[in-house]
Amino acid sequence: MLGIAQEQHPDRSRLFAQWHKIDWPVLHDPINVMQVRGVPIEVAIDENGIVRSLRPKMDTFEEEFLNKTFTGKGSEPSKIKATRPNLGDLRRRAEKSRSSEAWRELGDALVLWGGQSKTNDAINAYKQALQINPDDGDANFRLGVCYRLRYDSGQRASSDFQTAVNHWTRARVLQPNQYIWRRRIEQYGPRLTKPYPFYDWVETAARDIIARGEKPIELMVLPTGSEIAGKDSSFETKEHNVKPPDPQGQIYRDEKGLILSEVTVVPPQVKPEETVRVHVTLRPNAKLKAHWNNEAEPLKLWIDAPDGWKVEPRLLTAPQGDRPETSEPRQLEFEVLAAAGARGTSKLNVYALYYVCEDAGGVCYFLRKDIPVTITVDK
Repeated sequence: MLGIAQEQHPDRSRLFAQWHKIDWPVLHDPINVMQVRGVPIEVAIDENGIVRSLRPKMDTFEEEFLNKTFTGKGSEPSKIKATRPNLGDLRRRAEKSRSSEAWRELGDALVLWGGQSKTNDAINAYKQALQINPDDGDANFRLGVCYRLRYDSGQRASSDFQTAVNHWTRARVLQPNQYIWRRRIEQYGPRLTKPYPFYDWVETAARDIIARGEKPIELMVLPTGSEIAGKDSSFETKEHNVKPPDPQGQIYRDEKGLILSEVTVVPPQVKPEETVRVHVTLRPNAKLKAHWNNEAEPLKLWIDAPDGWKVEPRLLTAPQGDRPETSEPRQLEFEVLAAAGARGTSKLNVYALYYVCEDAGGVCYFLRKDIPVTITVDK
């Protein structure tokens, strides 16, 4: 038995395997190098290396395959030993050929064999492929994967998540029937376009594993609200009487930049009367040694939308840290329904209120940060 998971985060695959006591190897294919268009796929390969079925029937699988001896070898399969690719040779070939396929092959090798330290090199390889052929859907998707990989690492840039979504979206435009690419966007997108909740099983899995007396696989990146959220059939606003926490704009602004903000809109463009999910991440500025003050009120995020637009929810509150002073990123998400007559770009008035301190034992403040959120409407 051998499994191959089309998954951005390998540790989530390991947790799922631990939960269900899967004891066979599960390989990780984050860039869809197999070019799978949909899952699940079952392939039955006999002892001679010959594919006997692409869609085996589980009710007759034991009789027709497991307990059967296949004697007809047909053509002798070539014996190929998997070896680590020579990255230098692949780079020289790409530079010499100026082929998008050659650059993409180099990027694939860097992702699958180079590890996290080669993520930037993989990004550059895929960008070279797209310079030669901008309509290379595989290169667009894989470049998006790499930007998200970098976003989840210590090398992250603030725009990496949005750039990943942009490339996944471009790949889907080029090949709209590609199931894997579509699901990667829906994972982070609004409820109205979700087929199901993607990672609502994570907490249950950890709880069940602990109950068995085992230690659950630790996830490097916990699922966010969008990855846990289920599908909705309509856009409904639940809060009707909620009031803005700083209606007159009297709270002092965070002019020093003690807290840094990032915004990602999924999908990056929306049609009138369709929805997007906005991800807002707030991080203490490490250069200023800033940190959250958890002994006061929690962080709040307020959203005002243009006339005719709808937002849910309009007021969000972030969980506080487990100590008086912490420096973890805080992520908040909300969904926006574009107005019927919307066109071009529309700006939302978004601001955060928070208690933050300078350095260890430094001065603490109650501050406001105005966060620019722009949504592009595509007719």
